[in-house]
Amino acid sequence: MSLKQSIRNSSKWLVGSNLISQIIQFLFGIILARLLVPADFGMIVTIQIFTGFVSLVASGGLGQALIRSKEAGERDFQVVFSVQLAVGIAIYAGFFLIAPWFAKWFGSPLYEDLLRISAISFLMRPFLNLHNVWLHREMQFKATSTISLAANLLSGVSSIAMAMAGFGVWSLVLSGLLGSVLNCALLMRITPMRTKFIFDRGIARRHSGFGIKITLNDFISYMRHQTSNFILTKLAGPTTVGLFNKGDSLAKLPFNTISGPIYQPVFRSMAAEQDNPDRIKYLYFRMVSLLLLYTMPIYVGMWWLAEPLIVTLYGTQWAGAAIPLEILSPLGFLYCIGHPCGAVLGATNRVGREVVVQTITWIIVGVGCYVGLQWGLAGVSFGIVLSQVYSTTHMYLLSNAVIKATPRELISALAPGIMLNSVLVGTIILIDAVLPAGFRSDSTALYILVTAVLGGLVYAAVFLFFPMNALRDEANRWKRMLRIAA
Repeated sequence: MSLKQSIRNSSKWLVGSNLISQIIQFLFGIILARLLVPADFGMIVTIQIFTGFVSLVASGGLGQALIRSKEAGERDFQVVFSVQLAVGIAIYAGFFLIAPWFAKWFGSPLYEDLLRISAISFLMRPFLNLHNVWLHREMQFKATSTISLAANLLSGVSSIAMAMAGFGVWSLVLSGLLGSVLNCALLMRITPMRTKFIFDRGIARRHSGFGIKITLNDFISYMRHQTSNFILTKLAGPTTVGLFNKGDSLAKLPFNTISGPIYQPVFRSMAAEQDNPDRIKYLYFRMVSLLLLYTMPIYVGMWWLAEPLIVTLYGTQWAGAAIPLEILSPLGFLYCIGHPCGAVLGATNRVGREVVVQTITWIIVGVGCYVGLQWGLAGVSFGIVLSQVYSTTHMYLLSNAVIKATPRELISALAPGIMLNSVLVGTIILIDAVLPAGFRSDSTALYILVTAVLGGLVYAAVFLFFPMNALRDEANRWKRMLRIAA
């Protein structure tokens, strides 16, 4: 199978299953938002700030190191598993001991039990990582996608059942653990990896070299994304952080659904071609063009429909989440450029340079959000916008040192997506002008439906029948699938 076909098949399973999973989670999220209150979600976000940070230490970047390594035998996997399990046990013990202090610091005794139960995930992650990494390395994404979908479905159903039974914030914590148990059980059945406790200093040192760079980069990137939540948690309370997180998570929905899953097969393929800059350049620009094609119309739609979308889906108590959603959605354009840059740097062992970018971006986020908080959620959101502009610019300059692309090549990769989405923006503006005055506020759900359907049809028609050269092959592939005559 060719590299191009391998990437396409892997991406198809990852994106397809992830799309279904995101839709399921989205629908479950709507139901949960109406059963719970913003403060419940805010408390979970507060817990996740700390557990998510420590999880980076628990993994140590060793999983990514195994995926990237040209050679990795069973002993390599067992050593990585043993190291991660030992670290996971230590981390759980640490969280268990500090839980009372944590609850006192945030002014709610409920945090003590929430932290201790949530930390159980650290005892499960080494088992999940062992099998997931093996499947990713073998590019068996169909299996990982199917299992992940089943686990998410169980987690979502159980969270709704518990919320209806009055479990409150616990419905979010316990359902996540149930999903992880099922995920782990299914993975163990389909992979040849078996858990063995082996420590080999040489193997650990070999993988930790790259792993430390990945961990440091992921740590700074994580802190950069969580700084806004931390500032809001301490200075504005769980309700405000719940509203911000809802808008922010929706703004990242296309990224999590499409861009995130595509990263894994592209990263693995770039790593296999790490000595071939021209091939890496092709993969980079192809990823940029396709991300713009498939994710930007969603970003555009969320930007235009932010307020009616939030109120219609989640209710008036969540109306404040529309502010960050509207401001952060246009950042999707920058994600389409910056995320592939990360794949280039990771595949060519230049993660250390990305650490500098993430550190400066983290500082900008912290200062921007702290200063911006005096203008509410809008000010915090604009602080994040500023940081993303810097981050994408610097990341592209670093990756371009590898692929050595000309400005014209970048413009050629961006032009089709910009053209298509400009047509989409013009279309929805025209729709809004033609519809009766007051239709947007009086018939909100119908307005969303009309705008989404008509805008989507125009976008699809222009893509299929008037494609620019860079997307002609993709358009023809869709025509064949849809059995549309050329």
